[in-house]
Amino acid sequence: MPDPSQFNTDRTYPGRWTVTFSSPPINMFVPTTIIELGALMTDLEADPSVKVVVFQSANPDFFIAHLDVAKAAERPEVLGLWRDFVLRLSSTPVVSIAKIRGRTRGIGNEFVLACDMRFASRQRALFGNPEVGVGLVPGGGALEWLPRLVGRSRALEIVLSGDDFDADIAERYGWVNRTMDDADLDSFVDALARRLASFDRETLAAAKAQINRFGTPTATELQSSNDMFFSTLALPGAQARRAKIRSIGYGVPSDFELNFGRYLPGFGPADDDGTDTQSD
Repeated sequence: MPDPSQFNTDRTYPGRWTVTFSSPPINMFVPTTIIELGALMTDLEADPSVKVVVFQSANPDFFIAHLDVAKAAERPEVLGLWRDFVLRLSSTPVVSIAKIRGRTRGIGNEFVLACDMRFASRQRALFGNPEVGVGLVPGGGALEWLPRLVGRSRALEIVLSGDDFDADIAERYGWVNRTMDDADLDSFVDALARRLASFDRETLAAAKAQINRFGTPTATELQSSNDMFFSTLALPGAQARRAKIRSIGYGVPSDFELNFGRYLPGFGPADDDGTDTQSD
């Protein structure tokens, strides 16, 4: 596979690959990202020596910002490719680990949810699914993964509020395996990856497959949210909300992208008393 433009893959260490998202300025997911991830999965599936893949970001402020909705709407078939990628990642014999620094929202959160394990920087990681705040529903797997991981009520809190959640809350909810001080994150994940790579691939794969019987969504479940995403995309309210974000720093390094959740209440109707609900 040619060197991808959305991420870099380090295959230096036997049995371990490290994939680093590096798509300036804020690691937005675009159709090309999804296509290249599909090609990465083909490579992983074809190499019987790989036991562990670690995903990380070159940008300490953004692990994955979110989906570029306008570009995805121009190519609606890519969310079908995304569904296939998620299913392949969760079922592959290769163990996937997300090492998270920075914002990971929307499809970024859905990406890490599809990984087998998630470890986050206490100081730098932030999570959220802001879709409801811009008139959409999460279409890439959050509605399927979150109830399995955090339970129904917490999944409702996360999805319906559209807010940002820090790493400590994510750990408390079971959203991530654990959080740790930023200075310890690299060494911890590296030690875990080396430990897993020292075991037999067949045994790792067999154990993962058995555990998957109790925690992974089906293709039909994922497709239902995919379909709902595109149906809400056409709603007048959703179009009006999305129009408001285009002039306040969408897709570029900005206070909006750093604090997406804080802005969402200001995109809808004012409170009954006539005051705007947007936070400062």
